[in-house]
Amino acid sequence: MVKYILKRLGISIIVLLGVSLIIYTLVRLMPMNYIQQTYQEKINLGEIKQEDYDNLLKLYGLDGSIISGYFGWLGNMLKGELGNSFKYQLPVTEVIAKNMWVSFAIALVATVLQFLIAIPLGISSATHQYSARDYTVTVFTMIGLSLPTYFFGAIVIKLFAVDLGWLPVSGLVDTSTTYANTFVGQMAKLGDIIHHMILPITVTVILSLGGLMRYTRTNTLEVLNADYIRTARAKGLSEKTVIYKHAFRNTLIPLATLLAGIIPGLFGGMMITEQVFGIPGIGNMAYQALLVGDIPFVMGYNMFLAILTVIGTLFSDLMYAVVDPRVKLGR
Repeated sequence: MVKYILKRLGISIIVLLGVSLIIYTLVRLMPMNYIQQTYQEKINLGEIKQEDYDNLLKLYGLDGSIISGYFGWLGNMLKGELGNSFKYQLPVTEVIAKNMWVSFAIALVATVLQFLIAIPLGISSATHQYSARDYTVTVFTMIGLSLPTYFFGAIVIKLFAVDLGWLPVSGLVDTSTTYANTFVGQMAKLGDIIHHMILPITVTVILSLGGLMRYTRTNTLEVLNADYIRTARAKGLSEKTVIYKHAFRNTLIPLATLLAGIIPGLFGGMMITEQVFGIPGIGNMAYQALLVGDIPFVMGYNMFLAILTVIGTLFSDLMYAVVDPRVKLGR
């Protein structure tokens, strides 16, 4: 086990280097960077000299080639320095650490609800194949897979926030309300946050259910056709025992592979959802930084996601071996 983990970590380092080079190259190939967007107009108006502009590019490491810029960034990263965000004027690590917890809380609640709803529905659909229940779940699955986040988000905002006025449109709290720094005041603030989070969490859950339900349904159908399930039924076990004691446990084995995507999703934020609902999470901040060509923040954010993905993949492999004793980790 230890040898396997060390081998995977060694491979992961190579993968992360390749990912960082690709991301840096793509960011540098963007039509405009932060310095150009901020100062190009001032150059055209003669407010600053070209020499001063060139000095700014040199200061931020944007004056040389992509390769030289990448190795400069890589050298700083190996020292634990991701630089300062152009847009937020703070260290990249500080911006990420400060704002990822909002995204984490939303994603965690949405992920738990997603599993609690999708897995039972997927199993129920499989055990009632070609019934009205199965077709209903299939239609719901296709809706969840087909609707874009920004479109569905706009619909629920229009219906529940604008027309009915039941829920707030955006943000985390009501900006017109001041909460006292007391227990009662903080509880009221928490209630306001929960009220604001109903719509984004609902949209996230509904749009995420489709894939997991379909995945669970397919796995359950495969398990129900296995020989040991027929043997269990032949022994006279009730259908409930066959499904939830024998089939369900083995249905969960392939779901362990989903852990690879859950971990970066929890901490990385939901860029489009946060943008639609005006949530100051890490995903929304990354989107705003990308628009202005904030290279240090974009690089730091994407490397943060890449590291989480590598950790999630390794954890997924280990969990797969734990839930399925037949799987042996290779050398």
